[in-house]
Amino acid sequence: MDTHFAVLPTDVIDSVILQIDHSRQPSRPPRFLRLPHPRTGLPSLFLTYQLQEGGGNGSEVRSSTILEVQTVAPPGARSWFMREEVVSDGRLLVMTPIDPIFLLIPILGATVSQEGEQANFRPADDILEEAATRLAEASHSSGSQDPSLIVAPDDIMTFGALDCTVHAMRHICDIKEITAEITVFRYSQERLMEQLTKKVAALATPRITEMSRSLIRGLAKNALMEDEHEELLTLGRTQLACDLLAQYLPPNIRKGLMASYDFAPLESHVRGLQRHHLDPSPPGDMTAKKDRKRTSTVSKGNSVKRKKEPKPSQGVGKLKKANVDGMAKLSTFFVKRTV
Repeated sequence: MDTHFAVLPTDVIDSVILQIDHSRQPSRPPRFLRLPHPRTGLPSLFLTYQLQEGGGNGSEVRSSTILEVQTVAPPGARSWFMREEVVSDGRLLVMTPIDPIFLLIPILGATVSQEGEQANFRPADDILEEAATRLAEASHSSGSQDPSLIVAPDDIMTFGALDCTVHAMRHICDIKEITAEITVFRYSQERLMEQLTKKVAALATPRITEMSRSLIRGLAKNALMEDEHEELLTLGRTQLACDLLAQYLPPNIRKGLMASYDFAPLESHVRGLQRHHLDPSPPGDMTAKKDRKRTSTVSKGNSVKRKKEPKPSQGVGKLKKANVDGMAKLSTFFVKRTV
């Protein structure tokens, strides 16, 4: 069996340790799924996992989660040392939780009519089955024989059966409860935008932005950390939050999210900084600049006129005084001789 090194969330590790201590298998073991990436639409690897936590009365509370699997590959060949064993694969797997809302965007989006017609309310299983069929057909139509580029309908249905997925669908879909057992859904981009706006507000708080040095440098680069730029600083944090979310949004959703905010004052401020960097002097100083340049040129010209010719060396002076009468000129040595 292949060995890989990975970084996992603490709660997932604790749940694994709990299962090992009690020597029991989880009711729903972890499983890798290939789902379309919310930004690119390309099949990407995700890991489903069911957490087991202790309840207040001694019972267990189970909740599912899904992790995004990313690979950190070194530029050259690397290996891991594990006790007395050498693991030749030097890559590091990083598994981080991802909100199922992002993964539902391309899945539910596959069921939206291209003509803009409003969909009907349907059970979640029917919507996911249609999405799984369309996404599988689209991946097969690309003609690729690489299995890593194929979305399997079973992966879509497994993802849809997670309780975290069902909970996420309630946030981005219109809902009607027909009976206590039957609930129907309809994908709503308006409700999706509401959820994204809430995420932007949460990410744009000072506590979050100050956790990242790169974000602070970006704000300071645009001179937004000054006290007189409080409103622009708020806009800057909001724009950074939108850029972060954009890593998990398709282009059309990202465009709609950015259009819901007025970044015109911030963009005007940044353009002014760029013009100042190109020409740091105020416009009124241009005439003074030209006058100083003209004066400098004239003074240089005068200095050239007043400059004396250098005194020749003693050897050159003796050659000038030498008697060259009767001597052949140097050019005669390069004339073709006549026979």
